[in-house]
Amino acid sequence: MARRSLLFSPGDRPELMRKAPGAGADVICFDLEDAVAPGRKAEAREHVRAVLADPDFDPDAEVCVRLTASGPAADLDALIGAGTGDEDGPDDAEGPIRLDAVMLPKVESPERVDKVASLCADRGLDPAVFALVETAAGILSAESIAAAPATNVLVFGAEDLAADVGATRTDEGTEVLYAREHVVLAAGAADIDAIDTVYTDFSDADGLREEAAFALTLGYDGKLAIHPAQVEPINAAFTPDPEKVEWAETVLDARDAADRDARGVFEVDGEMIDAPLIAQAERIVERAAASDR
Repeated sequence: MARRSLLFSPGDRPELMRKAPGAGADVICFDLEDAVAPGRKAEAREHVRAVLADPDFDPDAEVCVRLTASGPAADLDALIGAGTGDEDGPDDAEGPIRLDAVMLPKVESPERVDKVASLCADRGLDPAVFALVETAAGILSAESIAAAPATNVLVFGAEDLAADVGATRTDEGTEVLYAREHVVLAAGAADIDAIDTVYTDFSDADGLREEAAFALTLGYDGKLAIHPAQVEPINAAFTPDPEKVEWAETVLDARDAADRDARGVFEVDGEMIDAPLIAQAERIVERAAASDR
């Protein structure tokens, strides 16, 4: 499954949620947290429930909901239509819901992931869990969070992290570089996906392309998007170009033909190929296959 791009859509804007799949993101995430004012949380829960329960809403993308940090149980109850008690909410929220994943904000311990996974199981849900680490405590616990059995994806949040530690955000991003690398290392050690932070200037396509390309070099699998216009540049950055795919396929064909018992390395077009390059080729082919949907 490709998770090159994850597009947030505000939970209190049903018209935007229904349009979100058209942007082409691999994951669409209906947001009950940062994008919704405190006084509109209940309304947003009902709107998200209505969209998820609509039988005509069946996008190719993975469908995620970012739960609130303070009330994940209430969020889940509203999403499954249990005990909302809101007679003024949308009246078309009947039937089962389409919920592939949940995102947990401000995760600082593996116990938090396990707790929310249990809340989901208690309600008959089995979504993938995206753990968003965006505080100093979360970054320092990233390895144990990623290793939690319920964690499927580790997500890096640079903006909240900078606010938490009092850092000044810069174009170069050196103030969050250590944390950014730490998150992707933790995800790699746990063999789960890592998704990079948002690029806040959605009008700067060139800057976004540069940021996404850098995230790819760090080892990230995808990047968050806050505007539909950001999806295409992100998808392009995390989709291997044909030349790289051709190289990787040639390497893997040569590996299959080589006598690896007799030689630890072999040659492809004048390049000596060893285990790290084989792993790189495998990753490129896997990315290309996952992106072809």
